[in-house]
Amino acid sequence: MTPAALDLSVPAADASDPRLIVALDVPTIAEAQALVARIGDEAVFFKIGYQLAFAGGLELARDLKASGRKVFLDMKLLDIDNTVARGVENVVRLGVDMLTLHAYPKAMRAAVDAARGSDLCLLGVTVLTSMDADDLTEAGYAMTPDELVRRRAAQARDAGMGGIVCSAHEAGAVRAIVGSAMAIVTPGIRPAAADHGDQKRVMTPAAALTAGASHLVVGRPISAATDPAAAARAIRLEMARG
Repeated sequence: MTPAALDLSVPAADASDPRLIVALDVPTIAEAQALVARIGDEAVFFKIGYQLAFAGGLELARDLKASGRKVFLDMKLLDIDNTVARGVENVVRLGVDMLTLHAYPKAMRAAVDAARGSDLCLLGVTVLTSMDADDLTEAGYAMTPDELVRRRAAQARDAGMGGIVCSAHEAGAVRAIVGSAMAIVTPGIRPAAADHGDQKRVMTPAAALTAGASHLVVGRPISAATDPAAAARAIRLEMARG
């Protein structure tokens, strides 16, 4: 399993940038469709997570793909091997571009086997960007976020995953572990001077790309903007400096 089907090239600053993934973190399909329409050609890659998936987002994923856009299905799968494998097989049939699962070795190996031969890029979620060292301690981990991210990154590489999801703060360390071929997708991206919300480990677009990220997930700075298209365009301009 490799991320070869993904476009990791750096486009011109005035073209829609496939490295920018807009999170459709809204409660209804109508709101998601309206947001995509308002963004227009300023973004071509969209993330569908739990909230929207449970409101009909899988059908929206098919519609987005039919319109020529890219789709990142953020499901963070984790279950017994057979259940993970059967789920991944159906996601392959759905035709989306990226799928997340928690970066546990057995789950990743099952997912890689199920996706073999397809263009689906499997991403291992290391440590959520809303979690810090205190959160990990509370959850029972005797590691810092950086230590756990490094371990999960090496396990994802060894399992044959297509990429990693991590904070941009760990992107450089992860890039050194996984090499140049794997995707590094970083949520928690905030333009300069933007509010951090519930994210604890954030970085600006240009800094994240410089650190080693290949794709940036941006939600509220675009979806909550008065002009989402202008917000997406501004972020792409920041990315062009990275």
